Amino acid sequence: MNRRTFIASAAAGSVAACGAGSGLSAQEAAAKKASAVKATFVPNRIAVSTYSFFTFRDGSKLTMPECIETAARMGFDGVELLQVQMEDTSDAFLQKLKRLAFVNGMDLCGMSTHQGFVRPDAAYREENVKKTISQIEMAYKLGIPTIRVNTGRWGTSKNFETLMDNKGIEPRLEGCTDEEGFKWVIDSFEKCIPTAEKCGVVMGLENHWGLGRTAEGVLKIVDAIDSPWLQVTMDTGNFFEKRHEQLEVLAPRAVFVQAKTYFGGGVYYDLDMDYDRIAKILQGANYKGYISLEFEGKEDPWTAVPKSLTMLRDAFGKQQA
Repeated sequence: MNRRTFIASAAAGSVAACGAGSGLSAQEAAAKKASAVKATFVPNRIAVSTYSFFTFRDGSKLTMPECIETAARMGFDGVELLQVQMEDTSDAFLQKLKRLAFVNGMDLCGMSTHQGFVRPDAAYREENVKKTISQIEMAYKLGIPTIRVNTGRWGTSKNFETLMDNKGIEPRLEGCTDEEGFKWVIDSFEKCIPTAEKCGVVMGLENHWGLGRTAEGVLKIVDAIDSPWLQVTMDTGNFFEKRHEQLEVLAPRAVFVQAKTYFGGGVYYDLDMDYDRIAKILQGANYKGYISLEFEGKEDPWTAVPKSLTMLRDAFGKQQA
């Protein structure tokens, strides 16, 4: 018997012996022992979305490598990539980003993507399915475990500012219904599930306008597909009504959380964020994942992003009463 076999046998015998005197099986004794260990509070790790650096002033938007290096210098734990911000998507460039994050001690913890399925045009939806599949494969190459996905919108708003003025509500396309829209979205995401499973990349459906404007809309899609490979990316700033109540509904299904801050006033809108309360909601749902900063204010990001990090570390770095 070699050393490893001896140790394993001794450990199994020890557990079995503990169970023998109590009338429990070895498995039951081990489970009882595990449940007796008090859970230790572990703070959420704090990441930053490259979106936070995309709005830097003076025409000096940072490149993806610069975002990673800046995030490391500022003291973040990880980086969430905004896919549309990438200046290159070649395999060579993706592996360069992966290496750069590694040597800077940064996790590439998420990627935000864009797609839309709320159209009666089947060819349009199929094109967006193919795009989403390629984004899943890109995340796999980068070692990223989750991507943010969207339902898409009806596209009837004049521009994004108009959409925000209307609190994310827009008219449906003429002759279409919400129920048709939900079916298009569900059918489209179902086509992406096999690739997500093969690559080990969880899609997180965000509360991000369109049919995902409400917690009810997000969960209608997630529950209909009923797969561990489509869950929720929870954005703290994308609810205008009953924000905390809706966040509480989404929290148990969240695999990634985006946290908005608005120092200097919001670019599109300004919300009063109570991150102690939001941290309590997430702790109550046993959320262990990343909190990713999306700075969306008018203050200079070189000062506002570090202030945001301090705020998030304070809220998510302690056990909320």
